[in-house]
Amino acid sequence: MTDKNRATPEPGSPRTLPTTPDPTAAKDLQLLLDGRWASARETFREAFSKADLLPDPSQTLEEARESMLGNLEQIRATGLQRGVFSSKNGGSGDLGSTLTGMEMLGYADLSTMVKGGVQWGLWGGAVDALGTERHRKYIEDIIELRLLGCFGMTERGHGSDVQHLETTATYDPETKEFVVHSPSFSAQKVYIGNAARHGRMAAVFAQLHTPDSKESHGVHCLLVPIRDEEGNPMPGVTIGDHGYKGGLRGVDNGTLLFDNVRVPREALLNRFGDVSEDGTYTSPIDSHNRRFFTMLGTLVRGRVSVGAAGGAATRASLTIALRYAMRRRQFEGLPGKEKRLIDHRAHRLRLLPRLARSYALALLQNQVIENLHDQTTAIERGQWDVAKPNDEQLRKQREMESRASAVKVAATAHATETIQECREACGGAGYMTENRLTTFKADSDVFTTFEGDNTVLVQMVGKELITAYARDLSDLSPIDMVKFGVESIGDALRQRTAIPLAVQSLIDRVSDRDETSLFDAGYQVKILQEREHSLLKSLANRLKDAKKMEPADAVDLVDKAQDHLIDLAWARIDAMLIEALVEAEAELPDDSPAHPVLEQIRDLFALSTILKHAGWYQEQNILSGNRTKAARAAVNDLVDSIAPWSEVLVDAFGIPDALVDVPMLNDSGVDPLPSEEEEKEKESA
Repeated sequence: MTDKNRATPEPGSPRTLPTTPDPTAAKDLQLLLDGRWASARETFREAFSKADLLPDPSQTLEEARESMLGNLEQIRATGLQRGVFSSKNGGSGDLGSTLTGMEMLGYADLSTMVKGGVQWGLWGGAVDALGTERHRKYIEDIIELRLLGCFGMTERGHGSDVQHLETTATYDPETKEFVVHSPSFSAQKVYIGNAARHGRMAAVFAQLHTPDSKESHGVHCLLVPIRDEEGNPMPGVTIGDHGYKGGLRGVDNGTLLFDNVRVPREALLNRFGDVSEDGTYTSPIDSHNRRFFTMLGTLVRGRVSVGAAGGAATRASLTIALRYAMRRRQFEGLPGKEKRLIDHRAHRLRLLPRLARSYALALLQNQVIENLHDQTTAIERGQWDVAKPNDEQLRKQREMESRASAVKVAATAHATETIQECREACGGAGYMTENRLTTFKADSDVFTTFEGDNTVLVQMVGKELITAYARDLSDLSPIDMVKFGVESIGDALRQRTAIPLAVQSLIDRVSDRDETSLFDAGYQVKILQEREHSLLKSLANRLKDAKKMEPADAVDLVDKAQDHLIDLAWARIDAMLIEALVEAEAELPDDSPAHPVLEQIRDLFALSTILKHAGWYQEQNILSGNRTKAARAAVNDLVDSIAPWSEVLVDAFGIPDALVDVPMLNDSGVDPLPSEEEEKEKESA
């Protein structure tokens, strides 16, 4: 008897994968996922194939913090951290290698990743990127962990709104010193990594004042000693300790207050703004706002690292949860025979669409790291003037920063949702600390709100789209933003963002007829892009009248369209993710055993994303109810097909066994892994 209310997948659906997976497919998939810096990943796998970096839940707060120093020494020994620093400062200039290595740390311990990111990425990166020749003396000590430091930006009263920080740095021409001061309690630097215990110096962001100007020259960065050689606070510096947090016990986050602390004139990191001995301010960047955003360039690396490590923690959690699902038995299927968790469709639907999104995020993350590395390399080689980029460089810089923000938002939001789902999917065993999922959950939780709050960053992604052909981004106020209008959004986007040839050729083959299969890769790209384009058109139309309004009314209009802007940004993220999957699929040889499984991963990502917004697609008359029902039926069939390949798909992440071989995988209540002989018998059969 058939169910007449149940839709069936449309013609063109891929064939069901063999129930016996080909383990060699994992190798081809790993090559794709490892990307350009596969050698950096291998360095990590070899150096950290043991469980030396795993957090010890029995440690006290102080023990966990002290253990970080030993962990950083292990990373230092690999030399990966040198990629953050330019070759003129003694580094390797291989930023992509370092960012990839920091991503791999997400498989092991997020506290170590954050501690290392603060030391080399933020503190060291600020000195390297914002300093000049006179600051070079600090670099080698930073690289070799002889000078531990902090990145003093966030304040109690101003977190994401960096442009309005309250801390001041006022130049005194008589003593040739800057006076760094916290004028109020809300100016206290908070959540500062390395501050509570180990930091000896801080890169302090403050409003710069000189005698020749009544107004601040904007936020600049200065090097301020906060501890002496014995570890005592320097005069005028008050250091606080945040103590226990929701996670990341190994990171010593603290607070900093400055009471008229004097530092030499040379303490100013003066690459983009300097003060002469007599107090005259100069800068190679005329625009106040563009100077500010240029100085904040160091934050892009941090965002990329956080998104990458969050993605790694998610993949590790999925590896644990799916391996458990392939072994753990629960409830009878046939009489007297219990089914494995993965044999229950509800369980497959919980985990496999999230696995597909993790694949897309990993591939897009690789692209972002490549773009940032190539831009940094061009700057170091003198091919790109950061202070005075040409129009094309400025466009690429905006696009790269927008992508970095987008991937950080998407990866960390996905981590928060997926790690929780993995924990629940493993029942009580998943709640045991020894099985790592609760640690991943606690440690990654803050990733959605640091290195840029996700709600703020996702609006930046939307703003980049709406202002793509407006005036210089750094000169746009909220009022300017809403005055921007564009006639042809679709044409503007195609010109603004270079779509890879492999993707564009698929789109070009797609007809506009409804009969185009939901399984067609080009149609999937087109249908996800359509949501982005449509939301951008409607948002531009919604805001166009602001140019006729008074400023207060225009600001109110922007606020009321905030939800629309956020929806647009998420649509943009989904479009980028499907494009990344299509590009990766094109790189695989046609005869690769990985090809059909990656194709179904792409189908699963695309169709589950469409279903998430099924109501919108029906409201816009883009997809009918029957087609969304067909998509739902297809998702069910896809998770059934992919399920036996779950081990292959997580093996492709290349996570060292010592980091994911948790006790619950070896409990008496789970099936043991088949022996090598059993595998051979299975293959021959």
